[in-house]
Amino acid sequence: MKKISIYLLMLLLIVVTTNYSQNINDALRLSFPGIGANAKALGMGNAYNALSYDYSGTFFNPAGLGTATRPEFSGSFLYNSFDNSTEFFGNKTDFSNSTTNLSQAGLVLPMPTVQGSLVFGFGFNQSKNFNSALEFNGFNSGNTSMIQSLLGFGDISYELYLTDTTGTQTPINGKLNQSGDIIEEGKINSWSLAGAIEVAKDVFFGGTLNIISGSYKSDRRYYEDDTRNVYDASVRTDPSEPFTADFQTFYFNDIIDWDISGWDFKIGFLYKLPSFMKIGATVKFPTQYTIKENYFVEATSEFGDGTMVEIDPIRNNVEYDITSPYEFTGAFAYELADLTISAEATFIDYTQMKFGDGLDQGLVSSNNRDIKDAFKEVLNYNFGFEYRLPDPFISIRGGFIMQPSAFKNDPSEFNRKFITAGLGIMPNKVLSLDVAYVHGWWKNIGDNYGFDDSRTYQDITSTNVLLTVRYLF
Repeated sequence: MKKISIYLLMLLLIVVTTNYSQNINDALRLSFPGIGANAKALGMGNAYNALSYDYSGTFFNPAGLGTATRPEFSGSFLYNSFDNSTEFFGNKTDFSNSTTNLSQAGLVLPMPTVQGSLVFGFGFNQSKNFNSALEFNGFNSGNTSMIQSLLGFGDISYELYLTDTTGTQTPINGKLNQSGDIIEEGKINSWSLAGAIEVAKDVFFGGTLNIISGSYKSDRRYYEDDTRNVYDASVRTDPSEPFTADFQTFYFNDIIDWDISGWDFKIGFLYKLPSFMKIGATVKFPTQYTIKENYFVEATSEFGDGTMVEIDPIRNNVEYDITSPYEFTGAFAYELADLTISAEATFIDYTQMKFGDGLDQGLVSSNNRDIKDAFKEVLNYNFGFEYRLPDPFISIRGGFIMQPSAFKNDPSEFNRKFITAGLGIMPNKVLSLDVAYVHGWWKNIGDNYGFDDSRTYQDITSTNVLLTVRYLF
């Protein structure tokens, strides 16, 4: 009978936590930009940095708030659907996940001034949505298994009687059907306080302080089944235990649950040229994130005589810091009669992401070095237009968003691309209703363990529908 000491339990906890949590993908998850929370801006492809004359200026360019002349309230609802068509060893599986939530609410308050303008805005913006899904099922004819990656005295394979008494040898050598799913959910809200001032005629500066709160949860289920009876009754996974003959199933479930907090700051500039053109620029300073992570693991094995072995669930709590990189944006907008055309570009150097306090120093150093090796600088860009019909006060919008992959040497298919369309209605001088539709597509890959031993090839589409109501006092 296998027994494990308190010391080995602690060692197991450290090993599992290191293998399945706190890696460079966690830093990227927090650093990769969201797509915003305002229907008017999103309908124009988020090419809104040089406009930003409503509450969404707190998100895009706080200097744009300085052009607001009337108090306003705005609120937005977002529907997001994430669809993933995954190919895994020749089998294709479709899986989806969707969310609906309040994505923006805020006030804009112009202050009385003798000349120029002074405007404040406060409220919240949903800056990121972590909604995603993945499902896979296929026969891996190779000689690998997750069981092999969990070898070691006191490790999970040992506790499930899938190894000999040393924990270092297992007869399981691939040829298994592998299946599972991953569901991710959560969001980041930025509670924003912004201000803008007109320092000279048609020259505006502004800033936004964001206090961040949010959550993220990943729930992964993974199975390996001997569907072809490769490990029949003549094979014992633990030679000293007869019940381990005729291996049937290995099951692994890990859940990562984050409570996210932090803060960041953005400064902005906007200049209204006499020739119907606006120029905008912003600098978003690194976001300082603090992650309170709860990590849970359970696993089972099943054998031919009906025996099921379970490990005692592993639970771990850890708190650590992650810093996102700077973001530099330049933009222009051209407004002529009833037509507005806008464009912008944002530079992000993902090699500047960093892990900070809270983790073992060796892991921090290793992760930060891996960030330098794996990631690159990118240039995101956005284009958009709006055409205003004089009667019945309807605006038609369209746009395009490009978010290149942060990983070095990724092909262009891994870049996230979005086509946007929008419609605005302003039936009177105080109320406006905006709706946006966004279709996104890109490819991705994922490894269940190792490198290219059990890889999923993912064809992803994303649909967002956003509704914004704006009331002018």
